[in-house]
Amino acid sequence: MFKTLLHYSITLGCVTNTTRERSLRFLCWTSKSRFWQNPHLVTNRIRSAAAALLLLVCVVALTSAFNLPNRSRDLWSQLASLSTAAKPAQQRTMLTLADRVAYQRAIEEVYWRHRIWPKERPDPKPSLDAMMSQAQLEKKVEDYLRNSQALEDYWQQPITAAQLQAEMDRMAHHSKQPEVLRELFEVLGKDPFVIAECLARPILAEQLVSGLTNPAALPRDNTTGSFDFAQHDMAANPDDAAYRLPEISVPLDCTDDSWTATTTVNAPDARAGHTAVWTGSEMIVWGGANYSNGYLNTGARYNPATDSWTATSTTNAPTARARHKAVWTGSEMIIWGGGMSGDSNTGGRYNPANDSWAATSTANAPIARSYHTAVWTGSEMIVWGGRNNVLWMNSGGRYNPGTDSWAATGTTNAPSARYEQTAVWTGSEMIIWGGTDQTNYLNTGGRYNPTTNSWTPTGLANVPIGRVDHTAVWTGSGMIAWGGVDNFLNDINTGGRYSPSTDSWAPTSLGGAPLPRDSHSAVWTGSEMIVWGGHLYPPGIDLNSGGKYNPAEDSWTATSMANVPLARDSHTAVWTGSEMIVWGGKDINFVALNTGGRYCAQSQAPMAQSAFSRKAHGAAGTFDVPLPLTGNVGIECRSGGVTNDYQMIINFMTNVTVQSASVTSGTGSVSSFTVSGPQVTVNLTGVTNVQRITVTLFNVNDGTHMGNVPVSMGVLVGDVNGNALVNASDVSLDKSQVGQPVGMSNFREDVNANGLINSVDIALVKSKVGTALP
Repeated sequence: MFKTLLHYSITLGCVTNTTRERSLRFLCWTSKSRFWQNPHLVTNRIRSAAAALLLLVCVVALTSAFNLPNRSRDLWSQLASLSTAAKPAQQRTMLTLADRVAYQRAIEEVYWRHRIWPKERPDPKPSLDAMMSQAQLEKKVEDYLRNSQALEDYWQQPITAAQLQAEMDRMAHHSKQPEVLRELFEVLGKDPFVIAECLARPILAEQLVSGLTNPAALPRDNTTGSFDFAQHDMAANPDDAAYRLPEISVPLDCTDDSWTATTTVNAPDARAGHTAVWTGSEMIVWGGANYSNGYLNTGARYNPATDSWTATSTTNAPTARARHKAVWTGSEMIIWGGGMSGDSNTGGRYNPANDSWAATSTANAPIARSYHTAVWTGSEMIVWGGRNNVLWMNSGGRYNPGTDSWAATGTTNAPSARYEQTAVWTGSEMIIWGGTDQTNYLNTGGRYNPTTNSWTPTGLANVPIGRVDHTAVWTGSGMIAWGGVDNFLNDINTGGRYSPSTDSWAPTSLGGAPLPRDSHSAVWTGSEMIVWGGHLYPPGIDLNSGGKYNPAEDSWTATSMANVPLARDSHTAVWTGSEMIVWGGKDINFVALNTGGRYCAQSQAPMAQSAFSRKAHGAAGTFDVPLPLTGNVGIECRSGGVTNDYQMIINFMTNVTVQSASVTSGTGSVSSFTVSGPQVTVNLTGVTNVQRITVTLFNVNDGTHMGNVPVSMGVLVGDVNGNALVNASDVSLDKSQVGQPVGMSNFREDVNANGLINSVDIALVKSKVGTALP
């Protein structure tokens, strides 16, 4: 908080790494006594790239235990044709390294599909192959196998089949993104053995290795169901593992106005003054400080689908710091500025796909600073304002990660020098507002246009009073600034809505507004601003209350206090599309926290107007089977071809955006989806016959409402009369249309959708006689 700035003056110890040669000799020692005596040293060694290679050579058990063969070039096509039906555990008892790498790619493909590609970016979202190499996939697999082997060799704690089953059960019962977990299960063929080995094992291996070297990371009891250290009768040998596929019992939609705690298993160190970004599939936290460890250059990725944490690499990571800023580009998190006792003009780009860091250039970089702001434009990160130990600034810079280069922001007509201001990106301009020049708390601001490198001041008519430590969000048409500290050092619960199109301000309502506060968090859901937590002065207490502000109605609604996280300030918050995740921060006694919570805010979803199943019938044209949104399900009677492909068309009243789409009931998967104005096209593959399948569009936003939209379809090939049963009547109807041109009245009889109705269609219908829609 501004009145008690986060500052730690701690002398930190320096840890130096041994040379590569010494690490190699160390790992080839036949005695393991030093490994047992110093597990932390073991973890450092086994996680180093050079030592890892030698470990594979020196420890013969690694290759024999996991059977690492030559890579198979054919596995990619094999994986694509995997059946989505569950297989008995005894059907598969061994995975080659090539198998594991292929499954890892399938997992990464799901995460990449959900990764947010900012709409401001001018370039199309690339394929996963353009972002992650084969070598990087192999390294991910080898890392978790190495961790697993270390648990067995050096701590005599092999991961058992019972632990893997418990971890799968935990995911299924505690997932915070069940739709993503369903996709992960599907791409792994719904094979419990594959899920155990390729999804559960990496998570458990990291948790257990981290726990053995850092006992605080382990759960205090076994209430999570993730693991315990008791030895089980079931051996770790996969031949003995009778895994079962757990049912994902978590509802697709979270309960509105409710809190659920984030797991602390393997969570990063407690911290405040850190940053957090949402990628579309993970929250990445990084940096910050606490009293125990001082300033940090560590971080972690929180995956709501599996409710698990994974540490970010420290190799080539930026120096430890707090009070920096971070943005998400679509493929990387960029952090910049901040510092320890002094400030920095360095930064780093973190790629979660391959867990790697690359430094940002310092050539022409802005001068070192903290308490600045940063926004992402779609192609550049713009930093502006802030202060160091000498001065505060009205300068900034535009960083282009594509060229790793900086360009200064113009200062002509720029707002006065300041720090602790807020900034939002509108799609074409950066708006900064508020802050302090060390003498006054400011109510001025400016709009910066990077295309013209020019500034325009924000209007002063009806402007809110000056403030610091406030928050600001962009709604799509305006900026909402709220809360903070005024010139009299009192916290306030006032705010304002700024419209750049009219350069005008309107106050936010005080009716039902949350208590005054500073150092709180705020997110925009698509229809509401949610503020939470923070510090209230006077009397000087931290808060765990909040409110939802609806600008269309200028009204407030309090957030629930049931199961709410501990009161805190200087925390972070991200919006996932359905939930706000808050994490970290510190309490009133300056004790840093590593806990958090997920707050569900479900608004009414936009109403779909119509839906169809669409297929092209050769030269005859394209025909649609209506899919009623209420009542009896529409029945698709046409064949999906060799790969069982179908296409759903869903229409809305107005233009919409959609975060993701997945099969939430039935067998099949979404291969891709596109949005064109009010129409959403969902391409399905692997859709089996004789079933009811439901596709859910997640976080559909029409600018007023946002929510999930499910659409169901019955699949019964040969049911040309649409009565949910294939019998002699369907055969007779098909025969009556043989030789007739395919049109609107008889396209259902063209069961194979080739533009002709002939004996092939009749044979196909006959082969399905006796089937019925469940």
